[in-house]
Amino acid sequence: MVDLPGGAFLMGSDDPDGFPDDGEGPVRTVTVDPFRIDAYAVSNERFAAFVDATGYRTEAERLGWSYVFAGFLPAALRRGAPRPERTPWWCGVAGAAWHAPEGPGSGLDGRADHPVVHISWHDADAFCRWAGKRLPTEAEWEYAARGGLAHARYPWGDDLDPDGTYRCNIWRGSFPTKNTAADGYRGTAPVDAFAPNGFGLHNTSGNVWEWCSDWWSTAHEPDAVNPTGPAAGRDKVIRGGSHMCHDSYCTRYRVGARTANSPDSSSGHAGFRCAADAV
Repeated sequence: MVDLPGGAFLMGSDDPDGFPDDGEGPVRTVTVDPFRIDAYAVSNERFAAFVDATGYRTEAERLGWSYVFAGFLPAALRRGAPRPERTPWWCGVAGAAWHAPEGPGSGLDGRADHPVVHISWHDADAFCRWAGKRLPTEAEWEYAARGGLAHARYPWGDDLDPDGTYRCNIWRGSFPTKNTAADGYRGTAPVDAFAPNGFGLHNTSGNVWEWCSDWWSTAHEPDAVNPTGPAAGRDKVIRGGSHMCHDSYCTRYRVGARTANSPDSSSGHAGFRCAADAV
């Protein structure tokens, strides 16, 4: 884990390419205490150790299905799979789970160091508690993701591909029909792929969405100290964007961007990293 000193920082975004309805703004001063956070998202290898030690079954396993990107599926699985009306590139696939990311017949060969996916908020929370850690608050997550930069668009600065160098794993090409994989990856990338930010964290933009501890709200307290979000709610905050993000519809790989999902939801681009109080 990385030890971070905490302190005051500018949280949120007023980016013209942002989503005001997501509550990205206003930009505000937030203070967090010192804390620790994983340099990497939790990998398949680490999650497998948790399952081996505890026998834990994820919500996708218990429910019997999860969402998989249609472009990753053979025709037999795509055909007839239920699809959300607003995002028809997702297919509900029976048998899709963390150890079978594309459903029956798929596995983790060559992906031990990739982030575990098909993880609900409840699954992430269970892993963290087993590991003696916790999920980061949204404020901690953004403080860490910014890597010490003040109000930059990305963890490394304001240019997406500075000097033509790829710094994150997002959709390259025409969404959702063609991903050129110019950054090296069509799906997930290893958790240590790409250069880290100024605090030593990898992949806080793109690759997989990361769960935070907070319930979702678009109302923000000014000059907050260690904010933890509402006491209750319907959805949990997710941050960072994923390999499915593309500027034609979703620039939420910006470090100030945010969205949410229900805590029992899972998909092929949802993972997490752990945090802990300072020692």
